[in-house]
Amino acid sequence: MGDNQQTITESQWRRAVLIWDYHQMQHVLRPVDVAIGLGSHDLGVATYSAELFRAGLFPTLVFTGGNSPTTARVFPRGEAVHYREHAIELGVPAEVILLEPYATNTGENITHAREVLAGADIYPSTVLLVCKPYMERRSYATARQLWPDVEVSCASEPLEFSDYVKSIGDEKLVLDMLVGDLQRVIEYPKFGFATEQEVPEDVRAAYESLVGDGFTSRLIP
Repeated sequence: MGDNQQTITESQWRRAVLIWDYHQMQHVLRPVDVAIGLGSHDLGVATYSAELFRAGLFPTLVFTGGNSPTTARVFPRGEAVHYREHAIELGVPAEVILLEPYATNTGENITHAREVLAGADIYPSTVLLVCKPYMERRSYATARQLWPDVEVSCASEPLEFSDYVKSIGDEKLVLDMLVGDLQRVIEYPKFGFATEQEVPEDVRAAYESLVGDGFTSRLIP
């Protein structure tokens, strides 16, 4: 458990599940030209990317991500580097993986991965973003804003909320991250970082309630 662990009430849990479900796009997976694994603290992104490659969904895989304060200790050589190593261990041929080891946010993930692909003379028309389960909608909105001429879909490990929380081991941290990502979905379009996403009233109410309950460590100022 994390140092900031606290007991989550049944009501808070229900509100978190509502936000969790909203974050996931429920896209039907189809073959695409390229997949991009977005770096984070979650090695499950690399695991699921490898699974989807073995299923024949794409011929080329880009891992993108440098480090953030939350990942430097876990992935000291950078998120993308560790993702690549893990995917190779899971049977993905090294030659199909392109590496972008510098991005520090989602916008840079998309922009730099696109540059790496262009450097390899790959110009996809369909792209699959593989990310953390609660990051699908923000990743989608960011890619639609920064790369509007490609067809974007999203995928993440098919986990129930309770199983994801167990895998992280800190309920409050997970709720903080859900709330933080939803704030970015709401606010980033105002700054041109992402396309506008409709936020249902019940999801927005759940967000505001959890902010009021103090799940704020991942909020932007």
